[in-house]
Amino acid sequence: MKAIGAKTQQSGSNQSNLVDFEIKKPQAKGHDLLVKIAAVSVNPIDIAVRKQLKADLPQPKILGWDAWGIVEEIGSAVELFQPGDRVFYAGDYRRSGSNADYQLVDERLVAHAPEKLSIAQAVAMPLTSLTAWEALFEKMGLSPEKKYSNQTILIINGAGGVGSIAIQLAKMVGLQVIATASRSETKNWAQKMGADIILNHRRSLPEQLFNNGQKSVDFILGLSDIDGHWGEIAEMIKPEGRIVSITGNQHPLDLGLLKSKSVTFAWEWMYTKSFYQLPTMITQHQILEKVSQLLDQGILHSTLKQTLHSLNADVLEQAHQMIASNRSIGKIVICK
Repeated sequence: MKAIGAKTQQSGSNQSNLVDFEIKKPQAKGHDLLVKIAAVSVNPIDIAVRKQLKADLPQPKILGWDAWGIVEEIGSAVELFQPGDRVFYAGDYRRSGSNADYQLVDERLVAHAPEKLSIAQAVAMPLTSLTAWEALFEKMGLSPEKKYSNQTILIINGAGGVGSIAIQLAKMVGLQVIATASRSETKNWAQKMGADIILNHRRSLPEQLFNNGQKSVDFILGLSDIDGHWGEIAEMIKPEGRIVSITGNQHPLDLGLLKSKSVTFAWEWMYTKSFYQLPTMITQHQILEKVSQLLDQGILHSTLKQTLHSLNADVLEQAHQMIASNRSIGKIVICK
């Protein structure tokens, strides 16, 4: 089968290390589905993993996690799917990715694709939906079945892939949503997703929050530059509030700033369950099945922003450059 992989960086800082190559088509065993890939979407993790490649690899590493495809073959332990099913998923950090003709993926990480969305609209959703859902409904302790009309969440970087769906999920449960954005395009996008108030993350967030009639918020979801915003986050969170971040820190975080308020802080990494093969892996199937239903019902909306065509090294490089610019809005999809 054909695949796209990343190898060690070639000489010349502007030279791509993505290559088209061929590899043997895998076979499904155990809980695995063999999925014929029709479309993928690009995420910052693709760029991060690509940058981490240092030593020579026996073959290029296949990146890509978000995928939409059709189940071609199932392993002997599979119970949730049949050949011919249309599926979408975000996969497993440790396994070969979706930038290929076919991919093996554990059924417990997969869901039936939405029926009323285009392939491009659907494939934009898995990774960001899982991340936002786990952050809000697992780490923050909110419930997707309740309403929180008197509580407020601040989402730092509301126009990105995760922020776009986090805004929608927060509005779904009745939270007042304050999102950050710095450009007119990102502000408009965050408002389109449902944000009630927009703050500029390039200016003092506590001051802007106060100017909008509030001194503090119940929840904060950090999706960008936790080092730069940590002092502001500690200042703005309410006593006994909850903070979740998906971005790693480069410097030690002073958790002592949260002590007097008895604030809960948690990391969210969508791949934890599959990385450690936890029994809770099945929840990702369940979450995506629910997301698929909400998309078909029109309660949630795709965050697709741009669609590219022909999955090859040149087009993938173009998509990666768009993500690396840190100016992308919503999600970028590549359809085969």
